[in-house]
Amino acid sequence: MDSVSSVKEFIRKQVPDWDDEIMATARFKAFSGQRSDWEPKYLFWKDLILKIARHLDLFIIQPSQVKEEWFNRGGLTPLCLDHVLWLMYNEGDIVRNVDLVDPSSGRISQLFRKVRNLMVRSPVTPEIIMREDHLFLTPLLKDKTARIIKCLSESHWTSSCIITMSKFQGMCGGPSEAAPLLSYLSGLGKAQYFSISKEVIEGVKISLSSASVPAISSLDLDVLHLIWTAQKLEDQIDVIDRRYEMSRKSALASLNSGNKKVALRHAREMKLASESRERCTSLLNRVEEVLNVIANAESTQKVTEAIRIGAEAMKRNKITVEEVEHCLEELEESIDAQKQVEKALESNPISGIEDEDIEEELEKLELELESENLQISKVEVGNTSGEMDALGSTASLTDALSNLKLHDGSARESVSQKSPLPTRTKNSKHAMLEAA
Repeated sequence: MDSVSSVKEFIRKQVPDWDDEIMATARFKAFSGQRSDWEPKYLFWKDLILKIARHLDLFIIQPSQVKEEWFNRGGLTPLCLDHVLWLMYNEGDIVRNVDLVDPSSGRISQLFRKVRNLMVRSPVTPEIIMREDHLFLTPLLKDKTARIIKCLSESHWTSSCIITMSKFQGMCGGPSEAAPLLSYLSGLGKAQYFSISKEVIEGVKISLSSASVPAISSLDLDVLHLIWTAQKLEDQIDVIDRRYEMSRKSALASLNSGNKKVALRHAREMKLASESRERCTSLLNRVEEVLNVIANAESTQKVTEAIRIGAEAMKRNKITVEEVEHCLEELEESIDAQKQVEKALESNPISGIEDEDIEEELEKLELELESENLQISKVEVGNTSGEMDALGSTASLTDALSNLKLHDGSARESVSQKSPLPTRTKNSKHAMLEAA
């Protein structure tokens, strides 16, 4: 299956209604009106382009190929595709070749070019975008560079590493893919190209951390030369091994045919190839030893630097060596205690507990929970009854006061009628005086 057929099949899986004529007619129309009217269609084409590129593991696309091959439906192509690519360029999802920095130039010239492009940037139209031979998808550039840095981090423990240009090209997939990737990394300050002019040895120094790549030093040139030599020796050993295998097969064929003289000649070639391999292996081992010594020296330098920083911190914070040793002893004791706990857990695993014991514990917890709920309910009932009594007394008092106020007049009349005391009138007063 060719790439075009693979793209067609992938599109149909991603867009089930791709062959629907009504939907296709709406999608293939040119943009018109306000952005809110055609933005959903723009996002559809943008996401589809990125998905296809990821499917094909591409970060370089050709506008003509995208329009004429990827999205060609029986001779019909999207009229809005040039606008889609132009919007992706303006939003930073696409960069052109002229926008990438030259990795062989210095940092100052790269910075000057960036400033110049920002200040004197000529307007780019959709027609210019469609005339470009290649466009680079920024999200996929980021993904590819992240994979390369992760791969190098697995074989290098330092914050930066040096590799030859040929190895970098092999990791990227070829010279055409390596050029934009190196330009992209150089623009971010994560990589720097350098070479040894005498023997035309090209290399790349790549930062494996979040920091920018350090400047090239004379030691980096020596390391590049050693790495290049080691790769040449490895290539030579591979050639010798293939030559040795060919001579061995030829010698066996000559012996089977009874031609002993030719077999001896091939055996002599095998002997020479074996001796050449031993010499190359010896040289390769010596080069690798030197590289290991340099790596160990760098690690020693880092350790020394860390010790110096630690001593300065101790001096600045007025911490004595005895305090540091005491902290280390406490740390060791904590580690030992943690190890003992882990051993105890391993010797008495949780899986050894019987299910019956677990059920008994659950029953105990349920009983405790029920008793707590009962106590809480009693307290709530007591509080409720108290509140009800208080409310009842308050209500009775209110009723009494209301009755007293409402029946004040009638109460006074009843008192005057039923009272045994005599009323004090003028006649009663005279009668009482007469009796006296």
